[in-house]
Amino acid sequence: MSAYPKIVVTPPGPKARELIKKDEQFISPSYVRFYPLVVDSGKGCIIKDIDGNEYIDFNSGLVCLNVGHNHPKVVAAIKNQCDRFLHYSNTDFYYREVVELAEKLAEITPGGFDKKVYFGNSGAESVEAAIKVAKWHTRKQQFLGFISAFHGRTTGALSFTASKPVQRRYFFPLMPGVTHVPYPYCYRCPFKQTYPDCHYWCVDFIEEFVLKKYVPPEEVAAILFEPIQGEGGYVVPPPEYFQRLKKLADKYGILLVDDEVQAGMGRTGKWFAIEHWNVEPDVICSAKALASGLPLSATIAKAKVMDWVGGSHASTFGGNPLSCVAANAVIEVIKEERLLENATKQGTYILKRLEELKEQSEIVGDVRGKGLMIGMEIVENKESKKPAPKHSSEIMMRSWKRGVAVITCGTSTIRFAPPLNITRELVDAALEIIEDVTKEVEKEKTAV
Repeated sequence: MSAYPKIVVTPPGPKARELIKKDEQFISPSYVRFYPLVVDSGKGCIIKDIDGNEYIDFNSGLVCLNVGHNHPKVVAAIKNQCDRFLHYSNTDFYYREVVELAEKLAEITPGGFDKKVYFGNSGAESVEAAIKVAKWHTRKQQFLGFISAFHGRTTGALSFTASKPVQRRYFFPLMPGVTHVPYPYCYRCPFKQTYPDCHYWCVDFIEEFVLKKYVPPEEVAAILFEPIQGEGGYVVPPPEYFQRLKKLADKYGILLVDDEVQAGMGRTGKWFAIEHWNVEPDVICSAKALASGLPLSATIAKAKVMDWVGGSHASTFGGNPLSCVAANAVIEVIKEERLLENATKQGTYILKRLEELKEQSEIVGDVRGKGLMIGMEIVENKESKKPAPKHSSEIMMRSWKRGVAVITCGTSTIRFAPPLNITRELVDAALEIIEDVTKEVEKEKTAV
């Protein structure tokens, strides 16, 4: 039996409630918290709140901690760098740590071509850089993005984000020239078709009803996509989708920009999720897990695409040495501890368990994912497939109160995203709780 989780006081405890009151007084109300978890410390795959409760972390700090909390090698690298220097601006001078990291990223990103790397501080910044480099290189102003996408909240990135109206409300006008098309969400096909009988109409639609009707393809700089939609519901495209999308992009000379902010750095069992489809993007955006929770993003592009000149884009804090040494350590840990293999192994096991739950449950509509990026979509019933956000929220809350930190995405999907070094023992302990809670919620729904 697992030693975790440990709930010593019903969360949120008294210390948590006290701090939350101060948060409400001083912190911007624009933040939305999933539940009142006040983190005090973390180690490996366990987080402890300020009241002493210990939870199995199935969030990885919003997928920022792929090597777990406070990995010793990452912490040692940061401490060593602290003793040397903290900052001197990579924009204006040179750091060894930055060059070492860029070399590593060029090695692990798909494609054997020459690459160049731009460093920023967040996922949104990596997307902003990708937008600008695409404009610079192509001298074009039009872009294609996807419905239900999330790419960040700064103005350029927000122009592509299309997952919730609240994220865009009152912020118009945004960057012009962005056209959204449906994402290949087979469980809820926007075109009301069924895979594989659809023959990938979602790709043909882009050409026949967008590029041939109102968006001149010769003016399109790039298509920005998530290889697996994150906030949109952990949606996995069908097998040939990206090959067909690349063929379309190549036909019209359009760049492919791959947002791997959530899906990258080993999350899906590959360094970058797009590798599952054997496609080599022109630009890749990375952040979140890149530096194990420290602020860092990277925009990695074909060298011939990242051809902008000095002064055209920069960031004072981008490529901070502390973040870069952490990222270098993350890459080494993933290699040395064979975490890509573990992500695949544990992810396959979780999917199997959830498929078994799906067979037994009327409210588990769909299970999907790759590696340790897995979604379980909750519905009113399998026949209607009507989303059940109240049920998914209840499953999330009850799981947290019993010691598993898990959150939702999309309209009513539970996302499973533990650190890549999660053990089978912790997986079993967490799944037992989540499965029990799901059955409880379904039973109560049926009783009503």
